[in-house]
Amino acid sequence: MRQAPSDGYPEDDNALLRENELAIRWNLSTRTLQRNRSEGLGPPFIRLFGSIRYRLADVIAYEESHLRNSGEGNP
Repeated sequence: MRQAPSDGYPEDDNALLRENELAIRWNLSTRTLQRNRSEGLGPPFIRLFGSIRYRLADVIAYEESHLRNSGEGNP
């Protein structure tokens, strides 16, 4: 699910995404991301000076760990 740099996502896997950038990437509200964090769901995050950031490498790893083929059930 790696995005091309021309899609507006950083090319560097160590880049940090803001909460709203991840929400846009996944087509979710920031409130959903906040709720998921409070429930221990989603990719690892970093809190810097009161702001939430997600490492692009962690986001990509999380996405890849949730890939499913047609007909696959839940693990």
